Amino acid sequence: MALCAFYAVWGLLLKVTVAFGPVPRITWEHREVQLIHFHESEVSNYSTFLLSEDKDVLYVGAREVIFALNAVNIAEKQHELHWKVTEDKRTKCAVKGKSEQTECRNYVRVLQQLNDTFLYVCGTNAFQPTCDYLNLISFELGGKNEDGKGRCPFDPAQSYTSVMVDEELYSGTSYNFLGSEPIISRHSHQSPLRTEYAIPWLNEPNFVFADVIRADQNSTDGEDDKIYFFFTEVSVEYEFVGKLMIPRIARVCKRDQGGLRTLQKKWTSFLKARLICTIPDKNLIFNIINDVFILKSPTLKEPVIYGVFTPQLNNVGLSAVCAYNLSTVEEVFSKGKYMQSATVEQSHTKWVRYNGEIPNPRPGACINNEARASNYMSSLNLPDKTLQFVKDHPLMDDSVTPMGDRPRLVKRDVKYTQIVVDRVRALNGTIYDVMFISTDRGALHKAISYENGMHIIEETQLFPNFEAIQTLLLSSKKGRRYLYAGSNSGVVQSPVAFCDKYTTCVDCVLARDPYCAWKPLEASCTDTFKESEIERNWIQNIGGDASSCSDKVRENSLQHTFKHGSTAELKCSQKSNLAQVVWKFKDDVLRVESPKYRLLEKALLIFNLSEGDSGVYQCLSEEKVKNKKFSQVLAKHVLELKKIQHTTVGPTTAVAPTEDSEITQLLFVTNLCSVTLSG
Repeated sequence: MALCAFYAVWGLLLKVTVAFGPVPRITWEHREVQLIHFHESEVSNYSTFLLSEDKDVLYVGAREVIFALNAVNIAEKQHELHWKVTEDKRTKCAVKGKSEQTECRNYVRVLQQLNDTFLYVCGTNAFQPTCDYLNLISFELGGKNEDGKGRCPFDPAQSYTSVMVDEELYSGTSYNFLGSEPIISRHSHQSPLRTEYAIPWLNEPNFVFADVIRADQNSTDGEDDKIYFFFTEVSVEYEFVGKLMIPRIARVCKRDQGGLRTLQKKWTSFLKARLICTIPDKNLIFNIINDVFILKSPTLKEPVIYGVFTPQLNNVGLSAVCAYNLSTVEEVFSKGKYMQSATVEQSHTKWVRYNGEIPNPRPGACINNEARASNYMSSLNLPDKTLQFVKDHPLMDDSVTPMGDRPRLVKRDVKYTQIVVDRVRALNGTIYDVMFISTDRGALHKAISYENGMHIIEETQLFPNFEAIQTLLLSSKKGRRYLYAGSNSGVVQSPVAFCDKYTTCVDCVLARDPYCAWKPLEASCTDTFKESEIERNWIQNIGGDASSCSDKVRENSLQHTFKHGSTAELKCSQKSNLAQVVWKFKDDVLRVESPKYRLLEKALLIFNLSEGDSGVYQCLSEEKVKNKKFSQVLAKHVLELKKIQHTTVGPTTAVAPTEDSEITQLLFVTNLCSVTLSG
């Protein structure tokens, strides 16, 4: 197929066809911003989060420990529970060839809110997964020690995902010690269900995310709540030399009861489809899905699914974010074509589009009013013909295409790991989706799309040791927004914006951050979501037009002296990665190519100083937005050379000054934040 044809030459194409993508305007180093940390010695793998916004508690599952932290300040630990593996289990695990020091421990993998009093928790438990109930009042386990097979992975390195829906746990993980039996299941006392153990259903999947989307209460079709699973698996429909990976979205219905004869205690509503994330004109396919966030908001007509992708053959470190409308997904499942396996050349199996008759009721559909009108009140009533079709045709031929038919964001030389999305209303009423995307180097990118473009507002180094961010969570409580990131070594809490780091109106506006606005009366950049009232004269422009700014000049002067013929170092600190630094001498642009000058990262060096070097030096930041250029004077240096004559006063003789007694003085004046605007 065409897909496989260009996979063969993909490695050659990547290097010549892909731009670097948008550059973060500001890069905040770890020490530059105020972050809150939590970690404890001898504890690792802080990878499972659960946020209770009502109680302002962040629950963290780590290796053999569960923490309850103050969600407003995670440095404040409220409770901790040690959940260790017995020596006997560790020994038996080691006998089976696993590491007693690392793998044969209890890694907390499931933290789900069961009700107001209990959390449902599961851990790997030295390759014997176990689940229990955590009492939130006493912060103790109930001692149930339920078998965690199918709810929690055996191996801490195995993929997994879970979501609690109406006190029933939906999970995607592996069902056996070897990790060779993948399963999507529901655990409940009334009607536990699971997938068939068959390659067409799940083929070596890597699970990343699961969530429920409730049926529209205003709808008249009587649809069911649906649970969506996201994973990457080995393709069955494409022929390739090696294992070709395909990103998938799968769906099951909450009220599914399984079949009466066919598919007993198995899903009757399980369907899956390909997720497309490509740049068609560049011949690029992003076929590994790393994380998903489903944005649900009252301001949205329907939920939007955001996914983070990388290519399978990722030899240049590419990442992409694609967004999908839920209606596009449902169109594929409710009206799309199915695939079927066909045997060719005796033993070879190919997957092709099914063009035959489709049974009624439609296979894989939820029980709705139309089905009830035909007397199908439950999946237990469905005819065997429909159920057998679902069993044999779980894969859709149609694919789920992204909004705009291309990624929202493509970035080179970075591997994105996690994503959360916030919906923010700017001061002018425009609503923006702000994406927070973490990297495998401990950094966080904040990006927005505007006017068919993408702007990365900032990059923040959350973890100083550049380790991968494994978990990312957003708290969007009214009046307060935080991000929580988990890694192997600890947890970091960050505000969603660092507005107070912008000291001028121009910088505040050029940030193009919908959280931030300039308050002229206070001459400060502030987080609008922390304010109870918004004044009309506050300045914000997501397009980056800073024409409304009128920053005042503040002067700080320093005086230096130096010897004739020495070197002057004029410092100038520039934060914006989108701006150019321009030096001016006596109001003319300085030509720094000559041997007289040298530019360092944050300074201008002037060699062999003489009287001709006296004058005013200005360091300007010039940032272009559309057809306008905004200039800020970051530093102003005034060099004045003076000759000071030293005389010796005696009773009869005066000593004349010599050239050797001349001392050159440098008067150093730093003038910050003078702003000019040119059209």
